Amino acid sequence: MAKNPISSALISAVVVLLLFTSALASSDSPFILSHKKASLNRLKSGAERVSVSIDIYNQGSSTAYDVSLSDESWPQDIFHVVSGNTSKSWERLDAGGIVSHSFELEAKEKGIFNGAPALITFRIPTKAALQESYSTPILPLDVLADRPPENKFDSVKRLLAKYGSLISVVSIVVLFVYLVASPSKSGAAKGGKKKR
Repeated sequence: MAKNPISSALISAVVVLLLFTSALASSDSPFILSHKKASLNRLKSGAERVSVSIDIYNQGSSTAYDVSLSDESWPQDIFHVVSGNTSKSWERLDAGGIVSHSFELEAKEKGIFNGAPALITFRIPTKAALQESYSTPILPLDVLADRPPENKFDSVKRLLAKYGSLISVVSIVVLFVYLVASPSKSGAAKGGKKKR
């Protein structure tokens, strides 16, 4: 059976990447990973807000100092900051530590927005140069998209879909217990006739 050169090259690249990242993580230095999340919230007024959350992890074996987060990927002509800041600094991030930052933006224009990764800079005591790391990018956001209005019964449908079988089983058990535990009318009538 012939090997596919593309798949073998891809597997080789993944193995090299895993070895490289494990070597970095096992060395005596910080290894910064960051995850950026964004979600859309439609307000009753018709405006739409973007909630952004960025988690920064130090997976290395030493402390990172002067950790700074900067997320300048939100153009001011499309978004304006409602709460929080797009940048934040921490004095240190210990090995195995996690810090989080969040902010909220309000969209001014309709369209699809592709956000870039946030930039994280930090210092290592053994190196004079400032180190850089990037967060994960976000999925494209369809800002102020025309969405059909939510039906009033959508939440009931979701609950029935999620718990419908459980409700059915519980009702059958309750009905069975009721039938077994309650005296029947014919049995009560027979019992009354025998006493005479």
